Amino acid sequence: MTPVSRVSPVHDRIAIVGGGIIGLAVGWRLAQAGRSVDLFEKERVGQGATRAAGGMLAASAEAEPGEHALTALNRQSQALWPDFARELVATSGIDIGMRQDGILNVALTGDDLRRLRAEFGHQQRHGLPTRWLSAAELREREPCLNPGASGAIHSPGDHQVENRLAAEALRVAFTQAGGRIHEGAAVERVLVENGAVRGLHVAGTEHEAGTVLLAAGAWSGGIEGLPEAARPPVRPVKGQMLSVRMATEEPLLRHVVWAPGVYLIPRLDGRLLVGATVEERGFDTRITAGGLLSLLHSAWRALPGIEELPVEETWVGFRPGSRDDAPILGPGPVRGLVYATGHHRNGILLTPITADLVSRFILTGVVEPALRSFGVGRFVRRAA
Repeated sequence: MTPVSRVSPVHDRIAIVGGGIIGLAVGWRLAQAGRSVDLFEKERVGQGATRAAGGMLAASAEAEPGEHALTALNRQSQALWPDFARELVATSGIDIGMRQDGILNVALTGDDLRRLRAEFGHQQRHGLPTRWLSAAELREREPCLNPGASGAIHSPGDHQVENRLAAEALRVAFTQAGGRIHEGAAVERVLVENGAVRGLHVAGTEHEAGTVLLAAGAWSGGIEGLPEAARPPVRPVKGQMLSVRMATEEPLLRHVVWAPGVYLIPRLDGRLLVGATVEERGFDTRITAGGLLSLLHSAWRALPGIEELPVEETWVGFRPGSRDDAPILGPGPVRGLVYATGHHRNGILLTPITADLVSRFILTGVVEPALRSFGVGRFVRRAA
């Protein structure tokens, strides 16, 4: 008996533009639900902003005045990460290096101390789970820090994951669930007809789909075919980073440390990540002497012993920044076009909540309350 080949109807097919951690995670959830999902990435999956990130899950340390909705979303996603990580590791067989050591935000001068006290007050007023460490308590936790460090905010619930391994694990999980990845497949145009998407134009070929998820990070706003009202206002925010090599048996640092002008992220394999500049330079891929000098000087002020460590890698990434630095999620003015972009510095942190909220919207059509503050329409209203 000849097997019957079943092809999903066009309206059931989902096409994802962008193969970073967000596109992979949403695609995984959709494929798990039995949907037909094709993901298109112009280069290789996980090699853009996802690869360049630090992997911090810093919902408390990242909290800024006036960003109450974003802080709430960050904390919801942070709470999902442990179970998300366990499921991902069990599915893929890849250890994604999740560490639950907390983050230390360190003061080196009197001015730093006053700023940090004010920040701690904001965190406490909003019920964030942080505590103040004296200089002595800080030295007990991290004895190699600058001996002049005068105090710190400890965020014990803020963690880190090895973002590059997480992306590889998601690639495996997505394909195991039946998702299809097309690498080296630059999307030339979103096909829109009568106010609805009907697919993508990729490498000279039309790919029909009833739903298109725009998850192309900093490149999301430049894809052709979108009506102006549907074009997300996302720009690249350049960041330069580097890593040095510590001794794994006696690492200089065990916690993630934020200090003035720099953050330091120790990995279990002995790497110490040093980041990151924040530059409005478009898609400028150059590593600059000034960028590295600034990072290394700030790192040396916080952790003097770093000057003895060999530099292992330098790189540039492009954070997808929206006008208000919050993500753009959910539906928009074009039927069938869905957004998961504009995550700026919180892409890794917001991966689980984005995957859940956006996949559920695609599957059910329901805009959950957590999505409502982050729709693309908030920019259209402001421009009106």
